[in-house]
Amino acid sequence: MKILVVNGPNLGLLGTREPHLYGRETLSEVMARLREEGVALGVDVDSVQFDGEGELVTAVGRARGRYDGLVINPAALTHTSVSLRDAIQASGLPCVEVHLSNTHAREPFRHVSLTAPACVGQIMGFGAGSYSLGLRALVEYLKRSP
Repeated sequence: MKILVVNGPNLGLLGTREPHLYGRETLSEVMARLREEGVALGVDVDSVQFDGEGELVTAVGRARGRYDGLVINPAALTHTSVSLRDAIQASGLPCVEVHLSNTHAREPFRHVSLTAPACVGQIMGFGAGSYSLGLRALVEYLKRSP
């Protein structure tokens, strides 16, 4: 089983960007731990991070046929990107949306996710642990799927 973790804009700044909201771990550290967790679950985990919407759309589209599922943190594009939502849906891959912070506890414009309806689930508010929970949930979902 192969899972692609897709990270959106500004997530490359983790560890230094608003650590009170997003924590002190870098994205590289979070992804390294997630790959280790994947090994324990018996899955291969790859990850990408792009600041540009088009690059994210392309990465999701190219995942079809190469991966069994997606974990995505669309970051700010969660609330604005119809094209990313459409790419997730068009990929035909089960996807879990994750967020480090609880977007519902933040500014009102962050309360709506355009991408979540294209996903099988959404996990947020557990810091970097949201990725671990998302990966585990996706693996369980895939094991139950025909």
